[in-house]
Amino acid sequence: MEYRIKDNSRCGVIGYGTWATALVYTLQRNGKDIWWHIRNEEVLESMAAEGRNAKYLSDVEFRREKITATPDVNEVVRNCEVILVAAPSAYLKDFLKELTEPLEGKFILSATKGIIPDDYTTITEFFNRSYGIPYDRLGLISGPSHAEEVSRNHLSYLTVATKEPENGRLIGEMFATDSVKISYSADIYGIEYAGILKNIYALAAGLCSGLGYGDNFRAVLTSACAAEMTRYIQESYPFERCTLNSAYLGDLLVTSYSSFSRNRRLGQMIGRGCTVKSALNEMTMVAEGYFAAACIHHINERHGISMPIADMVYDVLYRRANPRKRMKELTELL
Repeated sequence: MEYRIKDNSRCGVIGYGTWATALVYTLQRNGKDIWWHIRNEEVLESMAAEGRNAKYLSDVEFRREKITATPDVNEVVRNCEVILVAAPSAYLKDFLKELTEPLEGKFILSATKGIIPDDYTTITEFFNRSYGIPYDRLGLISGPSHAEEVSRNHLSYLTVATKEPENGRLIGEMFATDSVKISYSADIYGIEYAGILKNIYALAAGLCSGLGYGDNFRAVLTSACAAEMTRYIQESYPFERCTLNSAYLGDLLVTSYSSFSRNRRLGQMIGRGCTVKSALNEMTMVAEGYFAAACIHHINERHGISMPIADMVYDVLYRRANPRKRMKELTELL
């Protein structure tokens, strides 16, 4: 018998960055009581004193009576049926290292668009393999949605992907507001990998911008990124999907073009002459594309799918390839 989420399920959140903060804000707008796992003492103190996250989206005000902020991940898991994972993929294991509370009967919803670096697994794959959680208790929420706009009630469209449609509907109701529209899908694999790949392609778009290429070529590059993303997803996991939908192409576009995109910014800095190390040190938030580039390169050794754009980004980030030379070589292939 497949797992069913209850109508009155409580939601816990793991992670305290911009996206986690925006999603907590959205849940609060719908009147939800939220258990929030926060490992940072400064953020815990600011939540207790002011109802704000002092480090990320500090202008967002929370109703403190609706939120239990705690450094104890076990308290969150114990009190909630739906666990929203919104921590950076590279640090997720650190967030979970003190977890002793069983995840049996819990629904894990990923909002993280990244890969666990040492394991080369997506978030849903990680929970499936490391914690034995079946896919009827795994899902994700994704789409073109910068946290800064969601937290300001700008119109945004998110997609909930679950194996069982009724579970997706109940999760969607938790997040749907007048400014957050929800669509539904069963393509957990495709949407999760689209959310990972678009960060790599946003780095490519940033490199393109930092190197001084114009809008004409940027359009060509972004089109090629969309084609490469589709090719990788379709060949690695065939499924009846349309990658022109917002959870795929829309997420790629907003991350490649938006001034809020940290992956694009990282690429721009490198394109303008910063070393990879100095550019990473300047970043105040995690650029998931940096880790994803190495992980996808490793995973694709098994698939052998043609990915010249992702390969270019990997070469620049990890093989100290000259960005201008590698981009020039890429222009001959597109």
